[in-house]
Amino acid sequence: MTVQPTRVLVTGGSGRLGRVLTPLLTASGYAVRLASRGTNPPVDLVSGAGVVDAVRDIDVVVHLATTNGRRDVAMMRTLVAALDAGGDRLGPNVHLVYLSIVGCDEVPLPYYRHKTEAEQVALNSGLPVTILRSTQFHSLVALIFASQRRLPALVVPDIPMQPIDLADVASRVVELVGGPAAGRVADIGGPQTAPLTEFAQQWQRAQGRRARVLPVRLPGRTFAAYRAGRHTVPGTAYGRISFRDSLGAV
Repeated sequence: MTVQPTRVLVTGGSGRLGRVLTPLLTASGYAVRLASRGTNPPVDLVSGAGVVDAVRDIDVVVHLATTNGRRDVAMMRTLVAALDAGGDRLGPNVHLVYLSIVGCDEVPLPYYRHKTEAEQVALNSGLPVTILRSTQFHSLVALIFASQRRLPALVVPDIPMQPIDLADVASRVVELVGGPAAGRVADIGGPQTAPLTEFAQQWQRAQGRRARVLPVRLPGRTFAAYRAGRHTVPGTAYGRISFRDSLGAV
């Protein structure tokens, strides 16, 4: 008797994390399907076009797609509604895994508030749900620095950071896909928590740059929350790949 592999739908599969996660899921024996406006047929989580068909016969949905704004909440509502409408095969049986951000309920950024609200939509849906919060990716931190590469100095917020590698996050998501729904699971962060200026120096050395790194402090509740490390994970780190080690692949 042939056992059918677990079928996994990945929203946002063409994004940075999706491109790392998809081959890991495939190598682990899962049947992977991607859903985005660029797939054939296209799937639009904002308008709802193609979403019901995309979730048909799916066992696990890994929701990575983001609009970096309030439409993240609308996307979650659309996805939950499609899963509810999926019939007996889906309904209460499908497992929804959602990637969120560490500190999204403590750092008063609008995007973070939207992520928190999307979490609640998922948790209140009645579906089997797992919520994983991650710290910022190495690639995002490197992008902050790279955007200033033509400037004579590197201006960096005076805050701690605990970046994590995409491969570490993807590995944790694969673990969650293979397990039962667990609600909010433990947050994950990278192996090093340090001032962002230190990561800036590491990036500069990798780039062969010697520009001055200028730490800046800003007023307001958002910066205060970052200064307090609300976006970091205390205790033993989950991630194993350091920012320095990741720089060759950024």
